[in-house]
Amino acid sequence: MSQEIQPRSGVVDVSIASVARMYDYYLGGKDNYAVDREACEELSKAAPSTRVLAINNRRFLQRAVRWLAREHGIRQFIDHGSGLPTQDNVHQVAQQVDPESRVVYVDNDPIVLAHGRALLEENANTAVIQADMRDTEGIFTSPEVERLIDFDEPVAALFVSVLHCIPDSDDPAALIRRVADRLAPGSFLVVCQLVSEDAATRDFVTEFMRVSTHGQWGRVRQEHELASYLDGLEILEPGLVEVSTWMPDSDLGPKQLSMEWIEFGGIARKP
Repeated sequence: MSQEIQPRSGVVDVSIASVARMYDYYLGGKDNYAVDREACEELSKAAPSTRVLAINNRRFLQRAVRWLAREHGIRQFIDHGSGLPTQDNVHQVAQQVDPESRVVYVDNDPIVLAHGRALLEENANTAVIQADMRDTEGIFTSPEVERLIDFDEPVAALFVSVLHCIPDSDDPAALIRRVADRLAPGSFLVVCQLVSEDAATRDFVTEFMRVSTHGQWGRVRQEHELASYLDGLEILEPGLVEVSTWMPDSDLGPKQLSMEWIEFGGIARKP
């Protein structure tokens, strides 16, 4: 849960909780405000596994990027809704495999833009742009994307824990289709989002986040809904799963403490 939908702006409203900053807090970061911490503590009362869920999600992102770079030779990544920089960011993981790997981070939070640019100013193969992740045309034609990404070659488009930030009225399935249509055959989409098969949990978390973020939220969905977003793409093994079980590299680390909600997803390939 790393990006909210809001108008592009350079103004940070510290009276409204930000999904990006809440995610930062759950990961142990310091780029958050009291309103974000308070929202996290209230959310954790109802869904105690949320901090573990955030850590599991971050580790899934890192494993997915490493696997795509090592096993499939992917050297181009566009990270939609990237959130605040933390340890082992996408470019760091990818560039451990090949220092020439190119990464563009996309987020609409002005704090992400400021911190990202400071982190990446000496890395010519990496850029961060402030944009609404629904704006596929604007993102794909931005100067930084045109500089770093060759759309004639396979690309990995990342939508990790962000689709639940998109309301149904903006059709997250259509967003996935738009992006997939613009990518070369052999490209990949890494997708996961918060889901629950319990209606009460879905309703509570959705309403809590909608109120906390002043409407900058979509919906906690069900597993079959996420699967439908990937129609026409090849879902790779082990399929769509709770993300801590996607190609785990160790039995160590956080596990899901309860199943009131989970991060559910995987990787799909464009034929």
